[in-house]
Amino acid sequence: MVNEHGSSAVFAALAEQVREAGLGEEAALACEAFAAEEREHGILCGSVVEALGGEARAPALAPAELPRHEDVSRREALLRNLLSVSCLSESIAVALIGAERLKMPPGALRDLLTRIYADEVGHARFGWRVVTEQAPSLDGAARERLGDYLEVAFAHVEAHELAHLPIAPALPEGAEALGLCDGAEARGLFYATVEEVIVPRLEALGLPAARAWHAAQARRAA
Repeated sequence: MVNEHGSSAVFAALAEQVREAGLGEEAALACEAFAAEEREHGILCGSVVEALGGEARAPALAPAELPRHEDVSRREALLRNLLSVSCLSESIAVALIGAERLKMPPGALRDLLTRIYADEVGHARFGWRVVTEQAPSLDGAARERLGDYLEVAFAHVEAHELAHLPIAPALPEGAEALGLCDGAEARGLFYATVEEVIVPRLEALGLPAARAWHAAQARRAA
């Protein structure tokens, strides 16, 4: 509930960066629609909390400004943020939510998660589409800079996901019906998504994602 609500501010900021980069009003409006969807996701998650007997109240996430990357052009700054938000975070969310959804029995809760899942797919696809469209016009220096940034983005998303996917001894009975996932399995899916989907696709676009991922892993090991 808290995370989904907090994500709305990210897409609202992306909408402004899309305008600054000159990608057109249609793309900016799409990001504003994504922000509205994330707020709705927060409401839907809160409704589940209430339905299960809890109180849908929690401290909001501290407002975090989307990096502006003033050292590069507005287009390259946008691509950095789309790589982090859509190509990494949202793509990983699609994999994890999709896996949770497949383990849930048919019913209202699975229908709700399917609705959220469909929106997350759209958020990921938007970023991949823009990056795919823009990648051919990038020069070698820009590709190297994006590779350097990907090292930071990979390290950040790995730390975030591992913090939110604890390895518990065992899930309580009926946990999968509520969309809860086994931490160890989810971590395995996270790494598979990065290594078998995200990195190869970015490499196909001419971005040094493999180098960035290996560097992030080496930094974590150190």
